[in-house]
Amino acid sequence: MKQYGNVYLIAAISIIGGGLFGFDISSMSAIIAGPGYRCYFNQGDKPCVGPTSSTQGGIVASMAAGSWLASLCSGFVSDSFGRKKAIMLGAIIWIIGCIIVSASQNIAMLIVGRIINGMCVGICSAQVPVYISELAPPTKRGRLVGAQQWAITWGIMIMFYISYGCSFMDGPAAFRVPWALQMIPAIILLFGMMFLPESPRWLASKDRWEECERVLVLVHGHGDPDSPWVAREFREIKEWLEIERQSKQISYLTLFTPRYINRTHIGLFTQIWSQLTGMNVMMYYITYVFTMAGLTGNTLLVSSSIQYVINVVMTVPALIWIDRVGRRPTLLVGSTLMATWLFANAGVLAKYGVRVPGGVNGIPEAQIRVTGAASKAVIACSYLFVASFAPTWGPVSWIYPPELFPNQLRGKAVAFTTSGNWAFNFALGYFVPPAFENITWRTYIIFGVFCVAMTIHVFFMFPETAGKPLEQVTHMFEDPNGIKHIGTPAWKTKNYYSTSARMEKGEGLEKQLPDDRDESPVRHEHVNAEKAV
Repeated sequence: MKQYGNVYLIAAISIIGGGLFGFDISSMSAIIAGPGYRCYFNQGDKPCVGPTSSTQGGIVASMAAGSWLASLCSGFVSDSFGRKKAIMLGAIIWIIGCIIVSASQNIAMLIVGRIINGMCVGICSAQVPVYISELAPPTKRGRLVGAQQWAITWGIMIMFYISYGCSFMDGPAAFRVPWALQMIPAIILLFGMMFLPESPRWLASKDRWEECERVLVLVHGHGDPDSPWVAREFREIKEWLEIERQSKQISYLTLFTPRYINRTHIGLFTQIWSQLTGMNVMMYYITYVFTMAGLTGNTLLVSSSIQYVINVVMTVPALIWIDRVGRRPTLLVGSTLMATWLFANAGVLAKYGVRVPGGVNGIPEAQIRVTGAASKAVIACSYLFVASFAPTWGPVSWIYPPELFPNQLRGKAVAFTTSGNWAFNFALGYFVPPAFENITWRTYIIFGVFCVAMTIHVFFMFPETAGKPLEQVTHMFEDPNGIKHIGTPAWKTKNYYSTSARMEKGEGLEKQLPDDRDESPVRHEHVNAEKAV
């Protein structure tokens, strides 16, 4: 079967796996406020009030539970059968889950279907970034991996408008039709992946060197077997793979050895912090927030959808500039801005909000009502929050972890770090509805404090990885012979985008890419010690 090596085409097809997550997010946020859903899955004493807040939290969180388990298992699947086949397996699982969800007869069946859907999302969210990272050139890696977040935002927006259109249907069709339509992108993903190459680094790990070289020629050499960039890339993969194989057998426990524990902690917290930004509040439960702001009916749904458009549009700057700007500045600016909007929302709701026993419009999660200028302020801060998350933590949380780990460990490492995302996604999905019901505006304070904490953490602990080949990133954490060292402090690491860009064009290929450690006193002491020995 003919394979295509254009990196943009590869990314465009594979990131549909991320789009499936987006489809799920907005299908719930648009549907849970509709009468079709609330009447069919009613648990209250009154008709058509929907599930209880704790049950609704469990329904939303069930997908994340499946994602957590599958993301951990995806490392074994990906390492054994390949990145490409792991993603295709995820597409098949999604189709099965959609059939069950759309045919749900009760809450239990709905939860089972969402768990199965979550298994697909867990596999794809962990392995799509790995797959793209291992195929993309250094100067485009951030843009291409970050496109997964863009696909998520497109999935959110498209599915929201589909769900909004279906909300005018009578009865269960209002939620069955949009949930069934979620199968279409998974079918496209399944068949589209058949025309894409396997990861060259995975092929190398299985000693399939001829296939590895063919993929490099197809993707990076544009069909030219004599491309100097291909020769350099192939040589570096081979050299580092030989070094990695001198280590002990790779398992999840390897992530916690002294050699890798720092990278594991950074990758894991990248995913955890992305959840603790509070984006869950804005995505899953935005209809609750805007209900408190006094919006109802179609006005509520249309106003909620604006944030999804903002999410799509504001992710574009990250895709254009993320490799030039770097990972660290992007994360620091994003968390600072998000903290600002969260504290502002908390202040407005605390100062001008009026407690409504039983909830606004009978929705128990909307315990506070604000009107007038305060209502507009809540809506504005919500939009600004999304505009701050979209070009920063949204894409970088997928870009950063795959860059931290060596080839043989990357599949399992990213699976583990992504499982942290889903563990907290599950916890927050379950936590937010009761939090809105019981502590109301203080929910925003909690997430605001998290944003301040992550700003401090990133500044002191997260090194810059932009512009470096994947093998070169390892230099920041260890020597080629595997000896652990301290390295340059995170805030002194640099972005080598311009140097890599010249090398990809064939300029200066005889030179070694600059190393952050070269200017580090610790580095010189280590080298001198080696010479003394």
